[in-house]
Amino acid sequence: MPTIPILMPQLGESIAEATVIKVLVDFGTSIEAGEDLFEVETNKATMAVSSPCAGKVGHIIATVNTSYAVGAHLAALEITEADAKALGIEEGREVDPPQKPKPNGSSKEGVHFQFNEDEAIHEGQPVVEPIVGGLPVPAGVGGASYISPRMRARMAELGLNSADLAGVAGTGAGGRVTVEDFEHFLRSLEQHRMTPASPMRIAVADSMRRAWARPLATVGSPVIMDALLSHRKKATPRPGPALYAIRALALALAENTAMAGRLVGNRIVHPRAIDIGFAVEVADGVLVPVLRDVDHTPLSKLVDTYSKLVELARARRLPNDSRGPGIATVTNFGTFGIVWATPIPLPEQNIVLGLGYGEKVPHWSEEVQQFIPVTKAEITLSFDHRILDGGGAGRLLARVAELLQNPEKL
Repeated sequence: MPTIPILMPQLGESIAEATVIKVLVDFGTSIEAGEDLFEVETNKATMAVSSPCAGKVGHIIATVNTSYAVGAHLAALEITEADAKALGIEEGREVDPPQKPKPNGSSKEGVHFQFNEDEAIHEGQPVVEPIVGGLPVPAGVGGASYISPRMRARMAELGLNSADLAGVAGTGAGGRVTVEDFEHFLRSLEQHRMTPASPMRIAVADSMRRAWARPLATVGSPVIMDALLSHRKKATPRPGPALYAIRALALALAENTAMAGRLVGNRIVHPRAIDIGFAVEVADGVLVPVLRDVDHTPLSKLVDTYSKLVELARARRLPNDSRGPGIATVTNFGTFGIVWATPIPLPEQNIVLGLGYGEKVPHWSEEVQQFIPVTKAEITLSFDHRILDGGGAGRLLARVAELLQNPEKL
């Protein structure tokens, strides 16, 4: 009976690996075509690896909580000659088990400098090289100003990047981090309690590190929310405040798409569509589902789609068409009681709009010539200063505020 391998599939653009979090079948189990075999986790979502055809489960190579690269063997499936022919396989091939790592004392080939085995970090290291590295450490008074190429190579072997050495003060010439500095740093880590970082946490950390490489700035403005809240009470279905902000931002950006453009070389690349993402808190991180063509979709027609995407994001089961890239993101940090914040735009975006907590405050009314109670919230706009200056960002934020105070236009 032919035997075919079950491989780790390409689960999305730029996804190079995934972690097996659940094995759904047992050795010898008979399965149908399309039946789920493994549940895996990427840095974006939880997905399933399915069987390409009916058959009987042979070897199960994959183990839970282990990362596997795209194309890695997860299991073997015994299938019929007819299914093998339908799949274009003339002869099945056996799946060899993965090679075990060499024991201590094996060849030192590829090691750039002497390094004691008992000083290496083993706990939580993935089987394959991770897409993104990073291990949060307490920052010291200084930071590495120069790291040699061979030091960087060793850091890559351990899954570390330069941001992880921000707290390491180099004692070499010109602030160079020496081998001794690095070994002392590794030993100091062992004195602290450490837990593995989830793929989601690592992905968020890497995204923010890359985003912060740009010159970012934030402007803010108060907005009276009474008209919006009144409109929301009468609306069916009822949108959330964040959805009003998403629609307002989309309309404002549609009036001048350069504000949502990206600077590439000496040209500003304008977006082809006004697709807006929104931040959803999930376990140990944040996901950003994307609403498409928001400028052409009335608020009332966005409500159901928005609600479904929130549920799918919290379950970490977002469909491919709702994942990035959008041109901007809206985050409602007011749900946590936060009045003002400076959120960071995603690396592939120029803008993030933040919505703060609404509070009842006295407001002077020119109409009645006295103070009246209103619900006021702060909205913020964080932006890439290479694309927008303070004036342009201020005008964009003012336009968003104007639309929020006239919700019937949304």
